[in-house]
Amino acid sequence: MARDLRNPESAYLSFWREYHLCTLTTPRPDGSPHVVAVGVTYDPEAGLARVITNKASRKVANILAAGPGGARVAACQVDRGRWATLEGIATISTDPERVADAVRRYAERYTRTPAFNPDRVVIEIALTRAMGRA
Repeated sequence: MARDLRNPESAYLSFWREYHLCTLTTPRPDGSPHVVAVGVTYDPEAGLARVITNKASRKVANILAAGPGGARVAACQVDRGRWATLEGIATISTDPERVADAVRRYAERYTRTPAFNPDRVVIEIALTRAMGRA
């Protein structure tokens, strides 16, 4: 079921604010999907989803390998019969302010502040589609 990603109904947005681990699917250079568990935050006002991670991770390498325009990715979460998927174009940011903002959002959603990591980056997903049943 398609959703308005910039103006989601309250149940869909609430689902993205609950504590749920998610999956992030990125394309490997050979085109096959790479799926990993991550924490995702959803910012409908900015049209972004964010994932904090280490700059040496495979998911970051996959996104960088897609070129400067970014990579098409999907973030998904499931809880019994409820599910939600956010799709878009992922790019990597090393900007300290953007990383700090992503860490703050992560801490808010997941109720814990991650330990300092000098190699942390943020995957920013410019959203193109939202789907789900929440």
